[in-house]
Amino acid sequence: MFIAQELRKKNIAEYLLYMWQVEDTIRAFGCSLQRIKNEYVARFDYDDEQKEELVDWYGNLIRMMNQEGCREKGHLQINKVTLQLLTELHQQLLASPKFPFYNTEYYKVLPFIVELRNRGANKDEGEVETCLNLLYGVMMLRLQKKEISTNTQHAVKEVSTLMGMLSDYYKKDKEEGLKFE
Repeated sequence: MFIAQELRKKNIAEYLLYMWQVEDTIRAFGCSLQRIKNEYVARFDYDDEQKEELVDWYGNLIRMMNQEGCREKGHLQINKVTLQLLTELHQQLLASPKFPFYNTEYYKVLPFIVELRNRGANKDEGEVETCLNLLYGVMMLRLQKKEISTNTQHAVKEVSTLMGMLSDYYKKDKEEGLKFE
């Protein structure tokens, strides 16, 4: 919760990746708030009040996952909305002549997006989601200490740059508003 709050302010793409990880963490504990409280939250170096806040936050997320039918897989509606906002901004940036550096980076990343879509199970997902899925997948591989190919590392570097730019524009749009024309 505390990490999510900070990431949401600083980098929306990292926030979304973090929230996907939170969803998977909840699933790993069988969507059991008691297990999360005893086996996960208890490990953090927070005071009792912070731990209770964290448990409440996880409880709310578990309730939403149950209500939205994403106990086994998928993403919470709040995360889908964030992804949709990022996707809309991505499309606006590409359509505007005022963001040539974003367009240049996008065209560097486009071959990776096409390749990932050709390999992936869901060819209907948007470009931003494809990029975030790559970053999340590689993050999971690193956590498992698995090898990542040189080609994948190169793709991750370019995709990270694009998602970083998108996050910066998202933050700027929220704080001061972007002018697309």
